[in-house]
Amino acid sequence: MVKTCTRCLYTEDHPLGITFNEEGVCSGCTIHEEKDYLDWDERLLDLKKIVAKYSSKQAKYDCIVPVSGAKDSFFILHIVINVLKLKPLVVCYNKYFNTQIGIDNLARLRIAFDVDLHLKNVNPKIVKKITKTSIYKFGNPYWHCLAGETVFPVQTAVMMKIPLIIWGAHQGLEQVGMFSHLHNVEMSRRYRKDHDLFGFDTDNFIGNFDNLSEEDIINYKYPAFSDIESIGVRGIYLGNYIRWDTYAQHRMMVDLYNYKGARFSRTLDAYDYADSFVYSGIHDILKFYKHGYSKVTDQACREIRFGRLTKEQAFLITSHYEMQEPDHIDLFCKWLGIDKRSLLLAANRHRNEKFWFQKEPDEWHLKKNIAKSYKLDDNLELKYPNTSDSIGNEYITIGKGVDWPNQNLHQDINWL
Repeated sequence: MVKTCTRCLYTEDHPLGITFNEEGVCSGCTIHEEKDYLDWDERLLDLKKIVAKYSSKQAKYDCIVPVSGAKDSFFILHIVINVLKLKPLVVCYNKYFNTQIGIDNLARLRIAFDVDLHLKNVNPKIVKKITKTSIYKFGNPYWHCLAGETVFPVQTAVMMKIPLIIWGAHQGLEQVGMFSHLHNVEMSRRYRKDHDLFGFDTDNFIGNFDNLSEEDIINYKYPAFSDIESIGVRGIYLGNYIRWDTYAQHRMMVDLYNYKGARFSRTLDAYDYADSFVYSGIHDILKFYKHGYSKVTDQACREIRFGRLTKEQAFLITSHYEMQEPDHIDLFCKWLGIDKRSLLLAANRHRNEKFWFQKEPDEWHLKKNIAKSYKLDDNLELKYPNTSDSIGNEYITIGKGVDWPNQNLHQDINWL
């Protein structure tokens, strides 16, 4: 019998690691309780003391802030500029899985906050080779995004001698209570590899499959320890010092800056990853294959903890979304230059038999119990205004659309 938290939906199989107390409450729910009793005014004062020594009237930039066209980018900059009174250099890694909504959000962010934006564009041919390798070897089409987003800010800090990097919330803390807010955990090379990249760093890509070389993956290599130490680079998480509530923060950013969301077939939250047509599609279905749950469970557990969903509501909602077909698969296949059948074969290599059993060569079944049917409740407290149901039918780089030739490679396939 798989142990499940008595409050939320997380089980002992969570890939980040999770523990349970005597009452069966998971470590994530336990640490979440800190949000209700810590003195957040005092925590903010601690944060201001930390960043004060990096603020300089002479320097053009006081810190680096990594952003995208979604997630917590607007809120981080809002705090950094309007509360902490810092001058940030904003950096962004081009994921090549961009939606028009994400591009519009990024442009709106740059203009609204009047900041300089450095954009990292890796050779798309190399990115495609890395993506094919990461799908085949590790079942992760999003590896290059995670690697690029977490290393480009550090590379820029070393290159431009800007020691302070300001991130949003710590995923391990928010999901599974890996640390307390009071530990003031900072970004590290080891956490990036072990958790952000799930143990697979650049060295794991060099090999025979798709002939990736040291030169191909150089853009994703972490700077040397000596370079980081000489500059004094550190990455702090705002979530340690500010009561982090993703949904409430997004609603605030909609009101203040006209932030826009996007709906995808497999996720409840329309704000989290509005900038990517891959994260909530093929990436999410592969997460489901490997770990037996998908992003909607993360979102539902978060909302249980904030009291916006009951556990029963969350179970019905996750049952609904987890069994939806992933959208924008055609778009991803066109970008990568493969057909859907080949992608499915590669994806099925990563089905975890702890969660799935194979009945026929192309027929897999989920072992865990799910609700058989569920109609989404329009009366839920969770609302997502300023959200689009369509991201368009084009692959888009930053500010540019590309028309793809018609290819008869994409016959209909059932993914569930």
